[in-house]
Amino acid sequence: MPVLPDRWIRRMAEERGMIEPFVERQQRSGVISYGLSSYGYDARVADEFKLFTNVDSPIVDPKAFNTASFVDRRGTCCVIPPNSFALGHTVEYFRVPREVLVICLGKSTYARCGIIVNVTPLEPEWEGQVTIEISNTTPLPAKIYAGEGICQFLFLKAEEACETSYADRAGKYMRQRGVALPRL
Repeated sequence: MPVLPDRWIRRMAEERGMIEPFVERQQRSGVISYGLSSYGYDARVADEFKLFTNVDSPIVDPKAFNTASFVDRRGTCCVIPPNSFALGHTVEYFRVPREVLVICLGKSTYARCGIIVNVTPLEPEWEGQVTIEISNTTPLPAKIYAGEGICQFLFLKAEEACETSYADRAGKYMRQRGVALPRL
């Protein structure tokens, strides 16, 4: 599977609305970069966050997730407590073509500060805003900036389209907007 270059990403964003809103050139001046890069797209985190808390939840269970495990925050930045995490979502809405797999990776600016974004795939024909898990691995509070780059997406094109796409399976996270909590 070859990694797809900027010209392919730009064309798919323009012709198929693959990324909306689409920023054609990487924005860097005074911000953590976002927009089209050489072989990917740096997405922004929106101003809506869910911060993990253990005050009302004695256990985290993905099969019976307790929404009391999070507190909601909205703003231009989010401070994640030490050794904790927050959920956010991309500003951008993605529509993945059937012959493409997208991989989300954290940005090095945050990684160098001990802030890690979970690696996650966007499957063929998935669409929506991407829920981003942001881990603060440090013993200090960590600041995340809304409206700025949080992760990079790499686009991989298969030689042929998959037999069954995420849309064909009616995946549970299809067309999500905002932060999507775990579902069974």
